[in-house]
Amino acid sequence: MQPVIKVTNLSKHFKEFAAVDNLSFSVNKGDVYGFLGQNGAGKSTTIRMLLTLIEPTAGEIEMFGMQLSAHRKEILKQAGAVIEKPDVYKYLTAFENLQLFSRISGGIKLSRAQLLDQLEIVGLKDRAFSKVKTFSQGMKQRLGIAIALVHNPQLLILDEPTNGLDPQGIADVRNLILHLSKERGKTIVVSSHLLSEIQLIANRLLIIDKGKKMVEGNASELFDPAQTLVELETVDNKQAFAKLQASQWSQNMQPLREATIVLKIDKQDIPSLHRSLVEMQIPVLSLRPRHSLEDYFLQVTTGNQHVEAFTN
Repeated sequence: MQPVIKVTNLSKHFKEFAAVDNLSFSVNKGDVYGFLGQNGAGKSTTIRMLLTLIEPTAGEIEMFGMQLSAHRKEILKQAGAVIEKPDVYKYLTAFENLQLFSRISGGIKLSRAQLLDQLEIVGLKDRAFSKVKTFSQGMKQRLGIAIALVHNPQLLILDEPTNGLDPQGIADVRNLILHLSKERGKTIVVSSHLLSEIQLIANRLLIIDKGKKMVEGNASELFDPAQTLVELETVDNKQAFAKLQASQWSQNMQPLREATIVLKIDKQDIPSLHRSLVEMQIPVLSLRPRHSLEDYFLQVTTGNQHVEAFTN
């Protein structure tokens, strides 16, 4: 099956700085595709190249089987996007904003019923005639998504859609993305640094770090629930790490973090690990099984130097 997006050896340099460095990936029809990286990793730069807002330094972008450079207008008619916070007119109502942007978007003329249906999709029908200045940030974000959907695109690209939202706003956007994927058949690319949110919605993932691809694949394959990350803190981590490296657990050892030792094992092997620690006379302060996208991310990137970026 032909991918909706195919990116090959894409690079973007700003003078000597490589914001995106030889990046290749593909997005299949029906994917909720999680595009992950810490702030400054190159996510927004990549998305701006996909939307022709900036030109690549090198590489190719193909969408819907066509070269973006040669078929820009035809391709963008099939794509909708929200880049960070949507720009809407706060003194107009949600209905008026949607009506205005539908006319701007290729002169689309939607009936009153069609506009209200669009607002119902994003959960704003009850506030259709309220001025946007009275909306929460989460409601503005959902209005921005309604505007991006006004021409019924096959592909929706969302750049940090939950940035700055409260927990309820995050949940609303998350549920909307799942609805658009499952009920409306949209292919969705979601850029984010909120790893726990992407873990709940994405079926495929791309992780980038400093503009380079670190890993791409199905979410279920990238972090198999049978494989658990165990964080171990001891009285002397360096000494404990050396003992474990010389034991039958050496193949399970992950790179030594500053405050913890990490092993990747089947959760059924945790009791055996505990017995081994006792036998090797390793004084244990804590042993914490963990398995999350954040843990996986920290394994494949330099993100453990910037953990605070992923804890909000």
